[in-house]
Amino acid sequence: MTQEQLKKLEDDLWAAADKLRADSGLKASQYSAPILGLIFLRFASIRYKKAKTEIEKEFKNQKGRNQKSIDEIALLKCGFYLPPEAEYDYLLNLPEKENIVKKIKQAMEAIETYKPELSGSLPKDEYFDLILKDRDNPNKDDFSLAKSLLKTFKDIPEDATGDVFGKVYEFFLGAFAMAEGQGGGDFYTPTSVVRLMVEIIEPYSGTIYDPACGSGGMFVQSSNFIDRRREELNETDTKNITVYGNTKDLETVKIARMNIAVNGLRGQIVKANTYYEDPFDCYGKFDYILANPPFNVDDVNLDRVKEQRKFNEYGIPQNKTKKSGKKKNDVNTVPNANYLWINLFASSLKPTGRAALVMANSASDGRNSEADIRKNLVKKGLVEAMLTLPKNMFYTVTLPATLWFFDKRNAGKINKNVLFVDARNIFRQIDRAHREFTEEHIQNITSIFRMHRGDSKYFKKLIDKYTKQASEFEKQTIAQGQIVSNLQKQIKSKGGKELKLLEKNLIAEEVKLKELKSKQQYFLSQITWLTERFPLGKYEDIVGLCKAASLAEIEEQEWSLNPSRYVGVVIEEDGLTEEEFLIEMAEKHQKLFELNKKAINVSKLIEFNTKLLLVNE
Repeated sequence: MTQEQLKKLEDDLWAAADKLRADSGLKASQYSAPILGLIFLRFASIRYKKAKTEIEKEFKNQKGRNQKSIDEIALLKCGFYLPPEAEYDYLLNLPEKENIVKKIKQAMEAIETYKPELSGSLPKDEYFDLILKDRDNPNKDDFSLAKSLLKTFKDIPEDATGDVFGKVYEFFLGAFAMAEGQGGGDFYTPTSVVRLMVEIIEPYSGTIYDPACGSGGMFVQSSNFIDRRREELNETDTKNITVYGNTKDLETVKIARMNIAVNGLRGQIVKANTYYEDPFDCYGKFDYILANPPFNVDDVNLDRVKEQRKFNEYGIPQNKTKKSGKKKNDVNTVPNANYLWINLFASSLKPTGRAALVMANSASDGRNSEADIRKNLVKKGLVEAMLTLPKNMFYTVTLPATLWFFDKRNAGKINKNVLFVDARNIFRQIDRAHREFTEEHIQNITSIFRMHRGDSKYFKKLIDKYTKQASEFEKQTIAQGQIVSNLQKQIKSKGGKELKLLEKNLIAEEVKLKELKSKQQYFLSQITWLTERFPLGKYEDIVGLCKAASLAEIEEQEWSLNPSRYVGVVIEEDGLTEEEFLIEMAEKHQKLFELNKKAINVSKLIEFNTKLLLVNE
């Protein structure tokens, strides 16, 4: 689903749901939980329907003593079980006179029965707020509102993925918050950013931890990565991954639990304040960590965290000198909690663990105790890479951000360098205020990391993939060009209404031709982008893009981890990325070709008319 399609889906769903809310007179606080529950049920039904035939087939074909129940098979295949009375279409098709509200509650109870991890997370009694009174008969309940909502969310397409589920959830959360006069929280890390993080640390199996998990988007993208990798390797075994997450808001905990359930993931999501609680005893426990923690928090109690080994292994962030005029009962706080998070991610990894985290750019250059912590992390070989993100990647946070990558497999290695990547000029503009990475951007950046690790096969496979895609669009362009050419020939011999119809068709076919040429050029530009920078298919430092800096070079920069200090700067006077420049040049070249063609025709016409005049004289 494209960004435009998702935006339209969100807007359409909200418009329909909000109209029903307005008609019912309910407050957003009464309306939000039932709606979010129905969105979950819709996505759960979509996922279950895809696996249902295989589940029922395996259940039917079982033989022997150790037969599994259908719900046990469903849990293995799908991650949860939906009994018939809990399926979305069953509820949608109930007759108007049926107590639909009661049936929805029973459906939610049934899901929790077969999926104990969801216990207490799904809305149930909240659906009774949707019961209206019949206008013609005040003693009779009206269930039309619940019925209408079921019809509204039926519009979520059957091909929608679990990641779209998370995005729709986030959209509705923000919309409900604004309806209540509250600020929408920063719940969602952009999918393209998470995709990049996941592709680089490759969480294929084991345990994944997110100590600021929000709605669980990091886990969803990890699951999607595993699905893609399993498809590449033709593996059919059970997905071997367990997720652990915590967040301090109970409602967000419920959403995250629903999110991982609908994506067939196993794990635990709990309510906890990471600064003061440790529900999973995280020190040295996890294979992978993915997180986008809150930036620049300055009110964490230093005395409560400084003795925790998960926070102090590489040093504690603290003020250089005590504040003057400090009152006796004032709480002693850390100056900035960014480095508590950074410590936590490094200390929570197993000896072979990897981590990717989003952090405010300012943390890369922090002074005093923060610089000491960075020095310890770098000297011990934990920091594998740093990547600066483009501006305006996040919808609710305007601060520039950097991705940090840890790899404990490199701890203690001699001559270990740190890869710095400046990706500020790599993006696609979604709208005036927002940007994202395309799939190709993600793969291109990932190839830099893989080459830096000594893997050149990934680069070659990527070039082969782009070449194949460009070739396919070239074939389609040639075929489409023939269609346009045939229409142009027909137009010369026609007139009247038939001519107008042909001209209309020609315009439509020319648009298709232009789109195909643009797609072909796009993949050719990806090949050019990669091969011009890495002609040998091996890693090398590129000014303005990447630099593998030695320990001595980092020490010279006072242990700064800001990529721009190492990669250098390429000044782009026109403000365009290289990809945008190449596309623009291709379009201008096409226009020039068309103008030259018209000029030749006009020249021939002038020559013909001149000869005609001379003959007549």
